[in-house]
Amino acid sequence: MTTHLTPKRERWLLLTLASIQFTSVLDFMIMMPLGPQLTQLFGISAGQFGFLVSAYTFSAGLSGLLAATYIDQFGRKRMMLTLYPLFGLAALACSFAPSFEWLLTARVASGFFGGVLMALSQTIVAEVIPFERRGRAMGVVMTSFSVATVAGVPLALFLASHFNWHAPFLAIALLVSLVILGAAKTLPSLKEHLTVHASENAALSMLANLRAVLVDPNHLRAYAMSASMVFAGFAVIPYITLYLQFNAGFSAEQIPYVYLSGGICTLVSARFIGHWSDRAGKAFAFRRLALMMPLPLLGMTLAAGLPMAGILVVSSLLFVVMSGRMIPGMALIGASADPQRRGSFMTLNSAVQSLAMGLAALVGGQILGRDAEGHLTHYWVAALIGGGASMLSFVLASKLRLHGSQTP
Repeated sequence: MTTHLTPKRERWLLLTLASIQFTSVLDFMIMMPLGPQLTQLFGISAGQFGFLVSAYTFSAGLSGLLAATYIDQFGRKRMMLTLYPLFGLAALACSFAPSFEWLLTARVASGFFGGVLMALSQTIVAEVIPFERRGRAMGVVMTSFSVATVAGVPLALFLASHFNWHAPFLAIALLVSLVILGAAKTLPSLKEHLTVHASENAALSMLANLRAVLVDPNHLRAYAMSASMVFAGFAVIPYITLYLQFNAGFSAEQIPYVYLSGGICTLVSARFIGHWSDRAGKAFAFRRLALMMPLPLLGMTLAAGLPMAGILVVSSLLFVVMSGRMIPGMALIGASADPQRRGSFMTLNSAVQSLAMGLAALVGGQILGRDAEGHLTHYWVAALIGGGASMLSFVLASKLRLHGSQTP
């Protein structure tokens, strides 16, 4: 089930989806570099900050579970233009948060509406772009991560330092309002799946549709791979800023360099990895990157004694490998879905990923401690656990059965 677009329309579609992803990624990512400010402002521990990060992801996971029961009942464009404005309103609520409790509630709302956006974007790519070009297309959409780290996070930190921590969320809300206008013009309706399910949906309830997705063993293997893939990075990633400031002696003004350097590197590498995965095979590319992942993870958690340039090299390598795995990884996961239920499958996958992120952040936060000098301790243990999860995703990648392609 593929909708064919002209090359020009396809480019605008990918740009729109990348913009939607950019605002969603930035909304999630900005919490992590704001960690030192928020822990001091609200007087919370690293573990409590981890809960603040996890509140977004757990809410996104719950949203994905609910959406998986009904997402294939509506056109993709209609769903996007309903959920995306609500996500913008939640970002606006974050910008007005006067207390930890208010911010926590607003983050839950952001996760609830934003959790489905990534799944919708990936579903649209899977339904519009042929499999043989899907690696490159996914690379274009996922450059949103790179742009968010290159431009979004440093700019958001600039706003936070020159105004207050509320300002970045207000900027995100304003940007969402602009992207909505473009999305209304460029998104195709994508209603073909509705005709496929017309007679079937009359008999199947929402929960029965969800059950149909979950009883497929191939889907379950894909979810296990997806969960282990994202768990690997998020046992470590949320606490990088705290580690750099408390252990490596970075100032608040130096933190943006970490995201700027990592973002530039991933901006360059994402295109290369997308082309490479199309030529060499998605499974081959993913397994090689998953095999590499434990090294920069562990290196990041032991980098405190290095000079600033050395830390930037290690952190940039971590960003490149972590984001690079997602390009062939998500192409594999999207191709493993039953085409008739791809929307429900991808939405449930987004929920699985969000829950895995939240669990990883909680596990990492519980492992971390503080010594008498205020340094984080046991950070390397979180890296070992993340590395083990990456090895599990390496194994699971070879177990998937792909639809619409003879080779992985």
